[in-house]
Amino acid sequence: MQVSLPALKAFDAAARLGSFKAAATELSISPTAVSHHISNLEQRLSVTLFERTARKIKLTSVGLELSAATGHGFQIIDAAIQKIALAEKHITVSTTSSFAALVLIPSLQAFYSRYPDVQVNITSGESIDTHSYHLPVRFGETAKQNADDILSTERFNMFCIAQSAPQYEQAEHLTIYTTNWKNSELPKVPLQAWLELNGLQNKPVTVRTFDQELFGIQQAMLENALVFCSTTLVNGYVKAGVLKALNTRAVDSALCYYIADKAKRCDRHNVKFIEWLENLINN
Repeated sequence: MQVSLPALKAFDAAARLGSFKAAATELSISPTAVSHHISNLEQRLSVTLFERTARKIKLTSVGLELSAATGHGFQIIDAAIQKIALAEKHITVSTTSSFAALVLIPSLQAFYSRYPDVQVNITSGESIDTHSYHLPVRFGETAKQNADDILSTERFNMFCIAQSAPQYEQAEHLTIYTTNWKNSELPKVPLQAWLELNGLQNKPVTVRTFDQELFGIQQAMLENALVFCSTTLVNGYVKAGVLKALNTRAVDSALCYYIADKAKRCDRHNVKFIEWLENLINN
């Protein structure tokens, strides 16, 4: 049997508050409207829900039974609404460890200063969450992605501790840390293309690799060595004067950062975060 939702809400309010007038105030309608809703509900169910006197109303046994059910039902609905509202203010960004550690986490305070009502949780991993308020920021092959999903296409260059740049530009032999991706299907880092672009293809080179760019960058900093990596990941270090690119030309790669199905992840907080992130990594 179908009954009116406004009638159930009027009944629930009157049952909780013990007054048609108080129910009317809570629902922002008139006491007459509350009375009509409840009378229509009683007619629909062919029962009496309240015993009415000149001064007060009292639930009948049937009214008590329905009141317990409507109270429980509206509590469940309210809890679901609260959960959804809370979730909308939280964004979980899943991404690579390197992007999380070197780009997102150091920049979060700048995001919070602009959007203090949004909480960002960052996880690293490969699974893509399907919730609309989750954002999978992925690293992959540019040619395999929808153009609208791409946040940035990656360029690579050679970096070192800022004060060491002059000595490396004159060095006869180069020891370079770079990345051999754990995912073998990804295009390789464009080291050979960089060497050729900069006329260094005949220079003696020793290449040492990790499976994440983060490790190569950290190790190069510890050893005061060279690292060939994405310009996006070291941008913060470069701006801070910690790392410096050699006096060389950066090379394009076949790699990009992207958000799978970006157009579908369009709640208002996601839109804010995506716009902020695109500005962060492209400027």
